[in-house]
Amino acid sequence: PSEKGCRLTFVVNNALGADLSKAAFEIALFNEAGVVDRLTVLDFKDLPAGKTKVTRFDLAGADCGKLSRVLINSATECAGTGVEPAACMRALKTSTRTAIAFGV
Repeated sequence: PSEKGCRLTFVVNNALGADLSKAAFEIALFNEAGVVDRLTVLDFKDLPAGKTKVTRFDLAGADCGKLSRVLINSATECAGTGVEPAACMRALKTSTRTAIAFGV
């Protein structure tokens, strides 16, 4: 939880072999009943090749205690020299260290 709502922290690594000038993903948040609570886009901005980056997002009005699942719906932006737009979703691997289910 955060003063704004719910804080999600992501550790991301660009293993595409090329710098990304823009990477953004639409995520769906599910409540404890398994119903979609909201859809939102998380903008990770630039992701240099081979670099690990920690990024936090505060979701206003979201209650962390009621989240049961985070689903990455699609890549809304995946741009870089020589990078095809579908590469971000195709290469995406997810994992979590929380009780909340996380995946594609």
